[in-house]
Amino acid sequence: MRRFRIEPGGHLQGEVQVPGDKSVSHRAVMFAALASGTTRVTGFLESADCLATLAAFAAMGVAHRREGNALVIDGVGLHGLQAPDAPLDLGNAGTSMRLLSGLMAGQAFDSVLTGDASLSRRPMARVIEPLTRMGADIRGDAAGRAPLHIRGGRPLRGITYRPPVASAQIKSCVLLAGLYADGETRIEEPGVSRDHTERMLAAFGVPLRRGDRRVALQPVERLRAADVAVPADLSSAAFFMVAASIAPDSELRLPGVGINPTRRGVIDILLAMGADIVLGNEREQAGEPVADIRVRSAPLKGIAIGGDQVELAIDEFPAIFIAAACAEGTTRLTGAAELRVKESDRIAVMADGLATLGVDVTVAEDGLTIVGRPQAPSFGGGHVASHADHRIAMAFAIAALRADAAITIDDCDYVDTSFPGFVSVAAAAGLAIRSERAAS
Repeated sequence: MRRFRIEPGGHLQGEVQVPGDKSVSHRAVMFAALASGTTRVTGFLESADCLATLAAFAAMGVAHRREGNALVIDGVGLHGLQAPDAPLDLGNAGTSMRLLSGLMAGQAFDSVLTGDASLSRRPMARVIEPLTRMGADIRGDAAGRAPLHIRGGRPLRGITYRPPVASAQIKSCVLLAGLYADGETRIEEPGVSRDHTERMLAAFGVPLRRGDRRVALQPVERLRAADVAVPADLSSAAFFMVAASIAPDSELRLPGVGINPTRRGVIDILLAMGADIVLGNEREQAGEPVADIRVRSAPLKGIAIGGDQVELAIDEFPAIFIAAACAEGTTRLTGAAELRVKESDRIAVMADGLATLGVDVTVAEDGLTIVGRPQAPSFGGGHVASHADHRIAMAFAIAALRADAAITIDDCDYVDTSFPGFVSVAAAAGLAIRSERAAS
């Protein structure tokens, strides 16, 4: 087991090349596998989660190879996947499990989706329910969790589905099943969710009808292979955006970061808090908007966060909570109960860690309230637990920039699920961080 130790203080300068977007990398593998023809993927995130997705498709007969900096995938077509010899082990990849559940429901063969202990605690009833309505035979355990047993050869029918929460994973699961369904499949969401699946389906030649919080598709005969250039991951960039904002005399450049409008909530929230963030060289890359981001130190202020802002920044709140602890005034988050069913209960775990470091934090069922300490140090030193959650570990690592003593963070192996090389990248930018092997 690895732990991080970060010495207090410091400032950040230079350029940080954030690795490829995890959400886009997962989908690039899936759609390339289902396409007719060969797809070249550049910028693919070589993380544990995305490699688990790649391995799952290899187990179903999809060949891939490396050519220079590109991942080359030979698609087998919508109906060309082969039955795997064993359960598909997706490790910690919740995105992969939920999206694959929809895809596997449309196959002619039986399959089992499994994962590690953390993934096996996460709710899967939210995808089992709509797939069952479509005619799938899919079962989890008594609590609707993995492993998921999916019976193949079941005819699927298109439905209109209104999920109880806005969720890109639920939406994507149903759309993937819809590729194999009879008739139109339509999703009407209560809020805004990420649209990476819709953008990539369009890039692979699938016609969609899109409206305000609505999307619909008809089954198609084929997906057309299309090269994918994966942008840098905004969720990973968020840690460095916050770090440069809270550390004195700091300026970072983050090139080629995805700024999808259904993902950029963290940018808008930090700007509302007073952050000095500038987007430059905006362009489109494989259907995704991309920009070079420049961030400088700035005094932050507390704000209220809720409504549609929550889903647009759902993965970035651990970093935002660190910014809030350094801000003038109070930050209050509401409507974010979804944070409790991520890789950890991110409301409880972040609140516990912040309290350990001396921050005044009050927990509610759907959020929390943080009283900022704008005069450095904003944090005491201490020992915090990541609960095997990659984003928790990275969030508390950047907190050390405003701490008065070292911070140690337990159970940091899972950082590789989204940001392999985080320690070396952070150290090169100016964070006094090292990774240690913890005594067992």
